[in-house]
Amino acid sequence: MEKKRWRKSMVLTLAVTLLLAVIVSACGSTESESESKETAKGEPIKIAYSPWPGWFFWDLVQEKGFFEKHGVDVELKWFPVYSDSLAALSTGQVDANSQTLSDTIAPLSKGIDLKVVLVNDNSNGGDAIVTKPDVQSVKDLKGKTVATELGTVDHFLLLTALEQNGMTEKDIDYINMTVNDAGPAFITGKVEAAVLWEPFQSKAVKEGKGKVLFSSKDTPGLIPDLLVFKEETVSKRAADVQKIVDAWFDALAWFEQNPDEAIEIMAKKAEITPEEFKVSLDSIKLFSVDDNIKAFEKGDTYDSLHYTGVKTAEFLKKLEMVSEVPDVSAALDATFVKAAKK
Repeated sequence: MEKKRWRKSMVLTLAVTLLLAVIVSACGSTESESESKETAKGEPIKIAYSPWPGWFFWDLVQEKGFFEKHGVDVELKWFPVYSDSLAALSTGQVDANSQTLSDTIAPLSKGIDLKVVLVNDNSNGGDAIVTKPDVQSVKDLKGKTVATELGTVDHFLLLTALEQNGMTEKDIDYINMTVNDAGPAFITGKVEAAVLWEPFQSKAVKEGKGKVLFSSKDTPGLIPDLLVFKEETVSKRAADVQKIVDAWFDALAWFEQNPDEAIEIMAKKAEITPEEFKVSLDSIKLFSVDDNIKAFEKGDTYDSLHYTGVKTAEFLKKLEMVSEVPDVSAALDATFVKAAKK
């Protein structure tokens, strides 16, 4: 099992992803103009999403016909590996991605124009460090093998937990693994701890006889889950973006009225039982229209996307995971949630 120091690998990971973005951007004006014309004609808007309780609601939006109701053509693109969806947005393979705020900072810092248009939910225990029962505190992780995926939100959660306890990544034996692999590695005893999100987290606790040591419940507001668009798509197809946001809130309203059927639909996509999916939903806070409007306002707590984004960027810069703190406010577009409220 390959063991890596995260700083060197993080730089390489970001460099490869962002280099691909530059290459895509520079493939020639003819190709770019052709794609722009297709977009203007109303080609399907491609939205990427990955295994996360709040993002399975996109399946509900599609299954119950809310895209169709609002007259917008959307192609959902499923990415079993979350980091692949991040690369897909940065390199222009999709128009939008379901991703966290912390994972939006790096491309913004490199000049990739993105727009946050919707908060799906906040992680409220859905991301966690899972360990064996004998580990009593974060400090007990010293010298232990801890697996999670380099540069993702759960790597960020791990670094936050370590910092809060006067530690750094050098104090643990860090192993870079996707969440899809880190969960099974913990269950089979190949690693002593893993940082996972739902539904991988609950499965690791149950089948690996583990426990949650530290979670996003301990850092409320730190991990908002978002719908992030390429700026070009927002500027050229604002009406369609609005329809997508409206369809999302329609699905949330339908879920409130039909929770059992909704959970059955989403659990099927997640390949878990409805009972297991209910547990995973308890680990997030779904955001209403009013929650969204509040989140887009400037503030001095983690209730504010602007505050959370700046603090996250400063933290990542200190760890040399980004070279500069981007203008977070420029990437936050409350237009669509405000219109949905009306």
